[in-house]
Amino acid sequence: MMKNIHPLSLIWLVFISLWLSGCAPAAKLPQEQELQGRTMGTTYSVKFFSLQPVDSEALQQQLEQELELINELMSTYRPQSELMQFNQQQTTEPYIISEQTAKVIAEAIRIGQQTGGVLDITVGPLVELWGFGASGRITERPDPDKLTVITDYVGLDKISLDNNQLVKTDPRLALDLSTIAKGYGVDRLADILEKSGITDYMVDIGGEMRVKGSKPDRAWRVAIEKPVAGNRAVQRIITPGDMAIATSGDYRNYFEQDGIRYSHLIDPRTAAPVQHRTVSSTVIHPSSMTADGYATALHIMNAEEALQFANQHQLAALLIVKTDDGFVELVSDAFQPFLADEVR
Repeated sequence: MMKNIHPLSLIWLVFISLWLSGCAPAAKLPQEQELQGRTMGTTYSVKFFSLQPVDSEALQQQLEQELELINELMSTYRPQSELMQFNQQQTTEPYIISEQTAKVIAEAIRIGQQTGGVLDITVGPLVELWGFGASGRITERPDPDKLTVITDYVGLDKISLDNNQLVKTDPRLALDLSTIAKGYGVDRLADILEKSGITDYMVDIGGEMRVKGSKPDRAWRVAIEKPVAGNRAVQRIITPGDMAIATSGDYRNYFEQDGIRYSHLIDPRTAAPVQHRTVSSTVIHPSSMTADGYATALHIMNAEEALQFANQHQLAALLIVKTDDGFVELVSDAFQPFLADEVR
């Protein structure tokens, strides 16, 4: 049988309980950690939060080993890379490639076929001829006759991939994975972080990003850059959730001749840089590799074609188009939810 408790005793019990709770130390919040460096001709950054101890030095070493492997496999700036060994092969015999390279090429072929050949990784010779490859920059439009010759061995129908066997129908054909390899690198770094038990992170390689989880006080926010050459400004800030974000633009890598701008984005249908007024294309997707490929494809299309394609395939896409009065935004249906929590 419970004994009666004096009301004053209850007051003291409550007071002591409140005093003890007030003296308890505040919950420790994880601190942001950042690892950064250079890769793929640009920079990378990995930001993360973790309550568990992390050996940052060992983690960065693991991340950089993975980036080095991707460069050794897919770089067009390394003559001995796996991709360049295939490009330099002067036969049409099957060439055995790694699972990593095969995965990237397979996704590039899938997107290329879905877009009717707009994304085309066989444009490597055109990229070089227009001065946006390893051979160096140019300041004048290439000879039309040279362009005509090259188009004879450009096209997705001239390569085939069966498991790890890559075949080209013309020895002169050369692949360029720059439109999708950075995104693959982001995905691989994200995989390493998750295998290390890190679930709150932001990975960025040259503007291709993937985020997961959140900061201790709020969700990750990502800035979409205003497409103005020589000026770093923000067009929008979005909250993407656990997704990847890729942006393709023509306002930084280009040359001009007779008042015409020639960008690094080559339209395989014309064998020349795009000439429409879309200046930036952003895609949100679970995979950074896939977002990277789609962002490039949408940017090569004209704005109307790109928006129609994005809606048809439920792609979250934001297009920024230059007008005589400034810039206008075209937003696909699937991108609308990401604007709900916008912070300007």
